[in-house]
Amino acid sequence: MTIPSLNDLLAEGVSGRHVLVRCDLNVPLDEDGVITDPGRITASVPTLQALVDAGAKVVVAAHLGRPKDGSDPKLSLAPVAAALGGRLGRHVQLAADVVGTDAQARAEGLTEGDILLLENIRFDRREISKDDGERRALAQRLAELVSPAGVFVSDGFGVVHRKQASVYDVATLLPHYAGTLVANEIRVLQQLTSSTQRPYAVVLGGAKVSDKLGVIEALATKADSIVIGGGMCFTFLAAQGFSVGTSLLEEEMTGTCRRLLDSYADVLRLPVDVLVTEKFAADSPPQTVAANAIPSDLMGLDIGPGSIQRFATLLSNAKTVFWNGPMGVFEFPAYAAGTRGVAEAIITATGKGAFSVVGGGDSAAAVRALGISEGSFSHISTGGGASLEYLEGKTLPGIEVLGREQPTGGDS
Repeated sequence: MTIPSLNDLLAEGVSGRHVLVRCDLNVPLDEDGVITDPGRITASVPTLQALVDAGAKVVVAAHLGRPKDGSDPKLSLAPVAAALGGRLGRHVQLAADVVGTDAQARAEGLTEGDILLLENIRFDRREISKDDGERRALAQRLAELVSPAGVFVSDGFGVVHRKQASVYDVATLLPHYAGTLVANEIRVLQQLTSSTQRPYAVVLGGAKVSDKLGVIEALATKADSIVIGGGMCFTFLAAQGFSVGTSLLEEEMTGTCRRLLDSYADVLRLPVDVLVTEKFAADSPPQTVAANAIPSDLMGLDIGPGSIQRFATLLSNAKTVFWNGPMGVFEFPAYAAGTRGVAEAIITATGKGAFSVVGGGDSAAAVRALGISEGSFSHISTGGGASLEYLEGKTLPGIEVLGREQPTGGDS
């Protein structure tokens, strides 16, 4: 599948033309509405900067959080517009609506090199509608903002696995191109799936086995080892008949985990010890116990030092590493050692020439929160869910549509 790139668009010329860009600016906010991890904003800059420098009139669509009942002031993109402007070194306008009168007026008034950020695209419920007609109606309104000679650039990798109006449907209406971020993500994932050097190690953490089941089953026959940590490890331990105390547990998944352990005993690697405590709190003191001897009244919040050493030995000798999900509650300093230890082992492997990919989501957030240099890894993805679905072999709607023949007529 050949996907037109941003370079193709720039070669055609964008000076004075409207360009609609779908970015992933879904950054975390604290209780005061302050951005706590600007990673996705930073990742969106190269494509936007290139378009601005080329004289395009840029209209950006993005979402923030999951507003339930239309617009929600707490999920306004106002802080994102300010942060994006700071990184671009220019003012970023924020429309008061998604495709309403203010968005239309501002889009019409753009001059070369201007940027307009539409308000949270999910404030319009048609964005995530299951009804094709509703989504297409919103996509048509988006296309009209950049008419008559507008084009679409897809640069929000974190949403390309969603069939949504601003991700999928608008690409059926406008000439479309992959932005720098999306093109790089596709290149990296293709390398992971088609030219993998061995030993190939996969590190999976996070809370739920159900979230990672597909990728475990897809990679268990391809990877040499799959390291299991985070809250999901306790469901695997329970499947072996061990008590997990008050730890996070998906009881309905124990049968599935038992089947996986039986089928892939030579691939799956579980913790040998864990850090446990009385309650889920940063100041709750940890103690180390064997993974098969968790007291009934305690909960596990991180892998233990023995597990860190075991996993580090395995990972530091790998030639390819894919990591998705923290090993513990890294937000609590007392329970961050597992995630840091795994990260450092992957960095060691990278230093020896391994190809290492951090699969977005909480893993990428952990790297930044722990003060680890992002340049220590071969690649840090911006899309955890999209990365996992690609590795599972699923079709990503937002990528598939970019490989289609360009629309003719209308805005093209």
